[in-house]
Amino acid sequence: MKKELSPKHSEELISKLRIRFEKNMGRHINLEWDNVQLRLEANYEKLRSLDQMESTGGEPDVVGHDYKTGEYIFIDCSTESPKGRRSLCFDHEALEARKTHKPKNSATNLAAEMGVELLTEEEYRALQKLGKFDQKTSSWLKTPADIRKLGGAIFADFRYNKVFVYHNGAESYYAVRGFRGLLRV
Repeated sequence: MKKELSPKHSEELISKLRIRFEKNMGRHINLEWDNVQLRLEANYEKLRSLDQMESTGGEPDVVGHDYKTGEYIFIDCSTESPKGRRSLCFDHEALEARKTHKPKNSATNLAAEMGVELLTEEEYRALQKLGKFDQKTSSWLKTPADIRKLGGAIFADFRYNKVFVYHNGAESYYAVRGFRGLLRV
């Protein structure tokens, strides 16, 4: 899935990210774009991951800064779960367990290919404080090992002005369920 980015494409992506950053200042109060751009330009692999987040409909944006590591935190901020990452079961084990009607991939496989992480429940709830996301779709979340061991996985959405976290069999997949990625740059 990884593709080489030309200098022109890299420049266009950084410009698109800058425009989104400036339009959504409430997501990253007290952060300056110039510092973000320096990190992006110094981390080519991360720029490729951001390009994949963008090309699958994620609309990644900066939602935080880890002052200990200096990393900026990007999360998919598309209104609904990214369109290019839906109809996926939870993980590879679930994908292999399906005997018929297998989805094209799993959320954890695709996230790994892209170089991003699935959101935890806490990260998802924090994202919802920045806007209203997944009002018509849902997103797989990083699932605790004890739940996954029993065959389940968790996902969340936003309905009735509230975040709901649910469970489902990990092998389940739906046209309106995808995943949101998190990337530290």
